[in-house]
Amino acid sequence: MAATNTTTSTTQQPIEPSADDLSAKAVHKRFEGLIMVRTRAIKGKGAWYWAHLEPILINNSDTGLAKAVKLRCSLCSAVFSASNPSRTATEHLKRGTCPNFNSPSNPNPISSVSPPSSSQNHRKRPAASGGGGRASYHHVTPLSIVDPSRFSVELAYPPTPAVQNHQHLILSGGKEDFSALAMLEDSVKKLKSPKASPSPVLTKTQIDTSLDFLTDWVYECCGSVSLTSLDHPKFKSFLNQVGLPSLSRRDFIGARLDSKYEETKAESEAKIRDAMFFQISSNGWKSKHQGEENFINLSVNLPNGTSVFRRAVFTTGSIPSKYAEEVLWDTIRGVCGNSVQQCVGIVSDRFKSKALKNLENQHHWLVNLSCQFQAFISLIKDFIKDFPLLNNLIDNCLKLAKFVNNKTQIRHAFHKYQLQEYNQARLLRIPSKHSQRTNFGPIETLIEDILSSARALQLVLIDESFKIVSIDDSSSKEIEDMMRDPRFWNELEAVHSLFNLIKGMAREIERDKPLVGQCLPLWDELRRKVKDWCLKFNIVETTLIEKIIERRFKKNYHPAWAAAFILDPLYLIRDSSGKYMPPFKCLTSEQEKDVDKIITRLVSREEAHIVLMELMKWRSEGLDPVYAQAVQMKVRDSNTGKMKIANPQSSRLVWETHLTQFKSLGKVAVRIIFLHSTSCGFKCNLSLLRWIHLTSAMDRAQKMIFIAAHSKLDNTKDDEENEIELFSLTNGEDHHDVFF
Repeated sequence: MAATNTTTSTTQQPIEPSADDLSAKAVHKRFEGLIMVRTRAIKGKGAWYWAHLEPILINNSDTGLAKAVKLRCSLCSAVFSASNPSRTATEHLKRGTCPNFNSPSNPNPISSVSPPSSSQNHRKRPAASGGGGRASYHHVTPLSIVDPSRFSVELAYPPTPAVQNHQHLILSGGKEDFSALAMLEDSVKKLKSPKASPSPVLTKTQIDTSLDFLTDWVYECCGSVSLTSLDHPKFKSFLNQVGLPSLSRRDFIGARLDSKYEETKAESEAKIRDAMFFQISSNGWKSKHQGEENFINLSVNLPNGTSVFRRAVFTTGSIPSKYAEEVLWDTIRGVCGNSVQQCVGIVSDRFKSKALKNLENQHHWLVNLSCQFQAFISLIKDFIKDFPLLNNLIDNCLKLAKFVNNKTQIRHAFHKYQLQEYNQARLLRIPSKHSQRTNFGPIETLIEDILSSARALQLVLIDESFKIVSIDDSSSKEIEDMMRDPRFWNELEAVHSLFNLIKGMAREIERDKPLVGQCLPLWDELRRKVKDWCLKFNIVETTLIEKIIERRFKKNYHPAWAAAFILDPLYLIRDSSGKYMPPFKCLTSEQEKDVDKIITRLVSREEAHIVLMELMKWRSEGLDPVYAQAVQMKVRDSNTGKMKIANPQSSRLVWETHLTQFKSLGKVAVRIIFLHSTSCGFKCNLSLLRWIHLTSAMDRAQKMIFIAAHSKLDNTKDDEENEIELFSLTNGEDHHDVFF
């Protein structure tokens, strides 16, 4: 609904500003300019005297308008004209007028002393006036003068006789002695003119609050900040400079850690108590190889969209399915005690484990899902393993890379043309034998290296060194034919595009953390994109590609996907009559049966027939168009530019507040449509994992991980997203387009 405002305008004569207004405006401009100059100077980008002179604004007592700008000495509070700050500094500070400024009779700061040069030893220049230049000879008190003859009979620079009580400063330790001399002179100054410490004086409350913020930052960085670095002298100097007491690393792993942990734990448990039910999220089961450390993250997903870290489990090597089952069930019991039906499901990244299936069979109300992010990553491995085009391409890439890297003359020519074309030279990165068929990361890297070096590789073919090598090496002919074949480069680009397609969708899944109702649309989107990819690159093995995708789909499919898709108002479809109906027509006949089966399984036997009747009513009546449109309302994300749901919690809230006639079906709907389909959670910093190997540090490491994970999961964006948002800001523009 839009409102129209009518504004009546009248013709008014412009009001000329008075002379006082113009004068005040000029004074303000002068004042702001001086403030800007002083600010830059304090940062080290201007004259020295601004550290002692402060611009002040003088107002007219009658009119209240600014009438003048003055400079106030911060040392003695004297006030001067602001017309010439440099002259004021010379007259008031350097000539000793200010009683609190260092007198010229005191030792000069070491920064004003220049080491002698050969061109200066036999001549004298007058000092620059006004303090702006640096004299070749300096007046130094006897304390600062060292007689070289006391320590050495031969010097690099012959001593210069004193002229008018001036003498070059030559120290036995060379230039490094100047800093030590400066410290000595500073000590003498302090003894002669003791002053209060320049450090700010903070109240006890301010100190305690500041230290609390500091410790929170250390804990929430979870090992990124080394505890050893807290004992660094420069860090302690920083604390002293801002008026804070020094802290040792022991202060961070003692009472402060215990207090912060108890506070965080209480906040976490309060969030869980407020929710009627929850889902356990568990990742890290299949993220490591044999013999490597496993960090298993166990979190609690709440219906309001937030996640709460629960615990971390550390293991080494292969994990038995029975052990995984015990860990998951112990976590459920630890969260809700004997009220285990509060936990409505588990999402985990371990596909092959029987733990999820066993728990679901034993407890009928559980919905245990496989992580979709891991499913898409595993799909790439499926293609590497079972797609012939990809296998042949990998073999050809390995042959080419080994030929270029191992043949000295070819490698030199390749580097020459890399420098010519790209201003850098490096070898083609070859994956290990183990990674060539099990890990797509190194394979993708090799493909990217070859594609990015295509021009240099083509130039190698016409280089004289290639012709020389070809005489004695029979494999060079095969390499040449392959590189001259356009089909090789087309397949190379096609495979690289396929990797990017699937990886791009996986990154979006990891970032957006879609709910279970989005699983079927995600796989449909993947199928469409792969079909377009086949057409673009003229891939004829479409049937085989479809089989690979369907096999991975079936491994990860769960009946809850179909049920959530049907029950979530977000996916209702508007028919010709204007009603918003559940998308049953988008399901296969088997998936329709799955909806009936899982809905009846999630209720008691007495409610089974009732919930099926309510499902039929939902299928025939759908949802009120106004509520359906409210649930499906979208806004443009100012960070990504993409459309997103305005209120993700609306789907659940509609069932709880508006669709109250579906008592049995509503209980199933609110429990199933909020379930997450990914287990992507908190990632523990590797530096903190080193603590785990120390038995005495296990408890403290667990507490730090708990605090850090709670902080990370409480934020909607990770550090990388925040950096992207920071660099994508455009003049403060904001977009709030609303679509239905």
